[in-house]
Amino acid sequence: MATRRTFLHNSAAVGAGIMLAQAQTVRAAEEPGYTDKLTDADGKYVAAPLPFAYDALEPVIDARTVELHYNFHHKPAAVAANKAEDGLAKARESNDFSLVKFYEKELAFQLSSHILHTIYWTSVSGKGGEPKGDLAKAIDKNFGSYAKFEAQLVAATVAVEASGWGIVGYHAATSKLMVLQCENHQKLTAWGIQPVLVLDVFEHAYYLKYQNKRGDYVNQLFSLINWDNAAQRMQAALPARRMT
Repeated sequence: MATRRTFLHNSAAVGAGIMLAQAQTVRAAEEPGYTDKLTDADGKYVAAPLPFAYDALEPVIDARTVELHYNFHHKPAAVAANKAEDGLAKARESNDFSLVKFYEKELAFQLSSHILHTIYWTSVSGKGGEPKGDLAKAIDKNFGSYAKFEAQLVAATVAVEASGWGIVGYHAATSKLMVLQCENHQKLTAWGIQPVLVLDVFEHAYYLKYQNKRGDYVNQLFSLINWDNAAQRMQAALPARRMT
């Protein structure tokens, strides 16, 4: 009986943790600047409207770059992710999996692009400065100081091989805030990481204004970072720790 009672107690605790995590994520998603709408009412992937006008990031990022970036890189990624899922659905219906490797790879690449772009637009919708509250404490704990954290984030982002992203993520299972490089949209991640801030270093994100000077672009991005949004994302990830 004691074992059964323990099992029921633990099951209830896990269930409560899941509901709390879901509720907190919903609340965070309703906060201004936190926009992770990835699908439409039918469950199809779709790029949500930008949270700002094309020229809102001037002079750091010019309006034409934002327009091209959103319309010709982010939007097509959502479309391509839908096509990949359609291809996999047809494969299941026909029991013909000859192209399964192609569609699985395409889905991982395009859906990751859609997700990271969605986070990116909110990551660069602020006024820079430095993080506050629990996020600031987590940075101090995991990196020693904000200055050391920023130095690592800049260096890692600038050094991403070819095209990709600099990512600040919270890993709930280890309670760690991490800086990661991401090549393309889906490589070099750590399983379980929840991105709270992403910096796009695909050339289409900066080349019209900065040409090959990726470092200049990355450093200028810090005047746009929305630390409140990053803090909301970290808070939304925190309850998952209770289930580990």
